[in-house]
Amino acid sequence: MALLKRELYRQVRGPEVTHADRCTLVFDTDKKSLYVEREVTHLEAKIRGAVEYQTDTMDISDYLRQGGQTAGHRELWRLLRTIFDEPADPDE
Repeated sequence: MALLKRELYRQVRGPEVTHADRCTLVFDTDKKSLYVEREVTHLEAKIRGAVEYQTDTMDISDYLRQGGQTAGHRELWRLLRTIFDEPADPDE
């Protein structure tokens, strides 16, 4: 299975408790499916390096309906405008 990936957003906070949140636009070339993958990693250094790792996938429309306009939302809109060759709206 070939997956083409493009990072939309990444945020890392730390240093003693490290929390990483990353959203990626993914195209599965075998299934011909386009979706957003969100990975969240939480490392608790004080508890013997305990790591919690979660991955979730969602449709593009579900991702865009999530509350707020994050950097990931803005990057996805930018990519979609590029695909459809539309100029960016400076008010968004």
